[in-house]
Amino acid sequence: MLTQAPRGTKDVLPTESYKWQYLEDKMRKAAAGAGYREVRTPVFEHTELFLRGVGDTTDIVQKEMYTFEDKGKRSITLKPEGTAGAVRAFLESNLYADALPCKMYYLAAPVFRYEAPQAGRLREHHQFGMECFGAKDATADAELILLAFHLLSSLGVKNLSVNINSIGCPNCRPVYNSALRTYLKEHLEELCPDCRNRYERNPLRVLDCKQLKCQEVVKEAPKLLDYLDDECREHFAQLQACLNASEIPFQVNPKIVRGLDYYTKTVFELITKTKDGNLTVCGGGRYDHLVEELGGPDLPAVGFGMGIERVLMLLDNEGVEIPRPRLLDVFVTYMGDHRLDAFELVQALRAQGLKADMDHCSRSLKAQFKFANKCASAVTATLGDDEVTQGVVKLRDMDTREEIIAKLSDAAAAVRSMLS
Repeated sequence: MLTQAPRGTKDVLPTESYKWQYLEDKMRKAAAGAGYREVRTPVFEHTELFLRGVGDTTDIVQKEMYTFEDKGKRSITLKPEGTAGAVRAFLESNLYADALPCKMYYLAAPVFRYEAPQAGRLREHHQFGMECFGAKDATADAELILLAFHLLSSLGVKNLSVNINSIGCPNCRPVYNSALRTYLKEHLEELCPDCRNRYERNPLRVLDCKQLKCQEVVKEAPKLLDYLDDECREHFAQLQACLNASEIPFQVNPKIVRGLDYYTKTVFELITKTKDGNLTVCGGGRYDHLVEELGGPDLPAVGFGMGIERVLMLLDNEGVEIPRPRLLDVFVTYMGDHRLDAFELVQALRAQGLKADMDHCSRSLKAQFKFANKCASAVTATLGDDEVTQGVVKLRDMDTREEIIAKLSDAAAAVRSMLS
């Protein structure tokens, strides 16, 4: 147990971390290109934030949260999703008083859910999320959908499509909920125990159930799109117009409701086809009342979350080769008692912006070269009695085996020349 990670967690080892860094760099650039700035929120929050924000009828709150009492007897929860924490930070720092919209993103943010571990979704996984506060037009929704679509496409995710829906607002949804309850009442015995509980508290959740028997029941259920009021209908039409103008593949899918209670109007998922069926890569939507529900002003908002592990899994399945960075530019080897000279040269090379290292294990010169090979160093720099006396260093290109002699003062420039 001591040397085994808890179930549902996974180490990111040094041999794999470059893939994360590559992906994070692409995500940062995509977010910055649309005017989004990074926010970093705590790993845990007060439990009440998620009870009020995510919704106490959701599976996340009822079954999946890691909640504990701290030493001050406060109920604390590890973040099960990123939006509620971003809203809390937005309110606590009075960002709503600045020019709006306020655009923020979070990256590699850990999320914790106690559920059966599955491919690309662990009990601790990491999300890239984007949140836009203060923008009511559907152009903001479309901007996020397009950003996610183009980001994933550029990374190499194939067979990607966008599924959108509108789940209305507090004005029109009660009418739909009433119609849905009337329909479901005739099928209560066919529903799973969870959905029979949802029938009274939040019938919309029944549409999101993954149980096959529940999916069969809702096939003939009333469509929420038929119950939208004029404002929601116009907003949804505007969203489709933006997506049509952008010429990306999308479809209206009335079954998408997402698993969180705070959504209003737009909900969307980016889905890819795999050999094992459809897989959701990114999901989000509009939450126009969450800011107010958590004690802030009446401000519209929209955002999405994207699982980093899931994206990496898809890229691996697609055979996408993420460029592996060279670990070292130069490895300094030494003979005899010139360990300190080697150490000083390494520091000088690093000061010039080169990735440099040396032997720290008192290896023989032959073993030092073997280790330099294992580190995939592009160049080796060797110091012996003659080199130190003459104030020079012997540089070897590890691919071509070509060797040159350079002055110690010119070593960094000589290495750069060999790398070019």
